[in-house]
Amino acid sequence: MFSLVKENIKIAFGSIKSQLLRTILTVLIIAIGIMALVGILSGVAALENTISSDFSSMGANTFNLQRYEFTAQRQSGRERQKVNPVITYRNVKEFEDNYSFPFTKTSIAFTGTRTAEIKYGNEKTDPEVTVLGANENFLQNSGLELEDGRGLNFFDVQNNNAVCVIGSDLVKALFEDVNPLNKTISVRGSKFKIIGYLEEKGATFGNKQDLRVIIPIQKARSIFTNPFINYNLSVKVDKKDMLEGAQEDAILTFRNIRGLNPVEENNFGIERSDDLINRIGSISSYLYIAAWIISIITIFGSTIALMNIMLVSVSERTREIGVRKSLGAKRKTIAFQFFMETVIIGQLGGILGILLGILIGWGISKAFDLSFSTPWFAMIWATSIAFIVAVVSGVYPATKAAKLDPVESLRYE
Repeated sequence: MFSLVKENIKIAFGSIKSQLLRTILTVLIIAIGIMALVGILSGVAALENTISSDFSSMGANTFNLQRYEFTAQRQSGRERQKVNPVITYRNVKEFEDNYSFPFTKTSIAFTGTRTAEIKYGNEKTDPEVTVLGANENFLQNSGLELEDGRGLNFFDVQNNNAVCVIGSDLVKALFEDVNPLNKTISVRGSKFKIIGYLEEKGATFGNKQDLRVIIPIQKARSIFTNPFINYNLSVKVDKKDMLEGAQEDAILTFRNIRGLNPVEENNFGIERSDDLINRIGSISSYLYIAAWIISIITIFGSTIALMNIMLVSVSERTREIGVRKSLGAKRKTIAFQFFMETVIIGQLGGILGILLGILIGWGISKAFDLSFSTPWFAMIWATSIAFIVAVVSGVYPATKAAKLDPVESLRYE
């Protein structure tokens, strides 16, 4: 039995080689459908993983008070777009002093610049470092982890200590083979002692998250004096079941700070980390649906093409089938031979499509600084689909070949 199967597989490969051009075209048609599926699914997964990890880095049970909502409604050209006032230092300081919801920690921060040049001795960076002014809760509320050292504490902030926490890329750029702790760097002419450095976060959409310096907020305000700086407020709730109450109390507190009356809309936005992740998930679901629609249409075409090539093959090899039957080959043996040819072509197309799809997903990830991961789910589905295509395409031609009359087949020219 095994020798018969082996012989049929050998004949199937020989037939494929004899119709090489036709086989290559069919394999490519199948590969395009699989490539579309794997490529789009892996690209969407990379996008979803990157954005979700970035938003989840806000920290669990965290919400932000910011100038605008995450998604602003587009208004028609006739309507004047609502412009919310910036969140000033006075706003955030009042919020910090007045907001006293239990089991919460409030983080205050602002971006002084994204184009700072950091110096250490004779070494200096390119002018692309982000400098943040923050209070003692910023690292925890942002979900940032320290590689070594410590973060800013209450006394650093209250006493305006000249200390800082730096990102991992700064460690690589300025302190090769040297422990950066307790070293002194220069930021805009001011000296800061390094008390800690962060774990690597990576880059997203060109945003280099590891090229940053975090200093006490009052020290930052003395260096960066732009009057229109927009501050960021983040609140972390230690108990998840108190998150809704904390958020409602924060909105009420900030409305009072802004001087809004009860009928006025909020002139600020509020976003929770899990809301953002859910929103990204809903967006990516549409992309997944689009990937399936595109791939199903293409795979449907490849099924027809594969069935067609096998029917043509049966017609061209009618005399060969007659000879084999006259020598004692059974119907199921003939059917299995043609079925194996179909499965082999389908799997070759599937393998090629998977490889091309992974390359496309990897290329998209590299081009947009996304976090690429091997698309096992897409690969399993692609393999299954390629096999189903082969089965569906191969059943009818194999059955037709098996039913041919040996006498009539021998007369076929």
